[in-house]
Amino acid sequence: MKPLSQLVLASHNAGKLKELQAMLGDAVRVRSVAEFSSVEPQETGLSFVENAILKARHAALVSGLPALADDSGLAVDFLGGAPGIYSARYADGQGDAANNAKLLEALKEVPDEQRGAQFVCALALLQHADDPLPIICEGLWHGRILHAARGEQGFGYDPLFWVEERQCSSAELAPAEKNQLSHRARAMAQLKQRLGLA
Repeated sequence: MKPLSQLVLASHNAGKLKELQAMLGDAVRVRSVAEFSSVEPQETGLSFVENAILKARHAALVSGLPALADDSGLAVDFLGGAPGIYSARYADGQGDAANNAKLLEALKEVPDEQRGAQFVCALALLQHADDPLPIICEGLWHGRILHAARGEQGFGYDPLFWVEERQCSSAELAPAEKNQLSHRARAMAQLKQRLGLA
């Protein structure tokens, strides 16, 4: 793979952009696909990896740059892996608060020992839109779902995700600490190694 000086992130999520730029450091400039297009591709894949590739292909096509896509979400054991690839639109696209409320309702009577969950991240990096050999990296972050939200940091399901090794929710972690522990950090560490940036 050619050395990268910049890439486009296939996301309109400012939180993800900020996290990934911090993880990649100054060696690679990360630009948002929003600079090139307001259209978001249909996520028709049935797995995190499939959706990451779909999004990366679209971003590479509209930008002409190497593209990195992250498809991530929460997989709750008791719910058979749900909300999974539908994490961002679990409550019909009504946003984080509604998603969290729906998850708490689904787990209302479930005891702590059955509330195991993992954040999942699949990263796909394509050199160009027709790249037949995307680099795929995956990261898992194991924890459990709390009975009520805790913390003000992060986004998404962070306030409900208990981080055992830190004895706090993901939303109670400082951003720099989350960027070392999270599913995205684990996938990104693999990617940096593959790119010779580690």
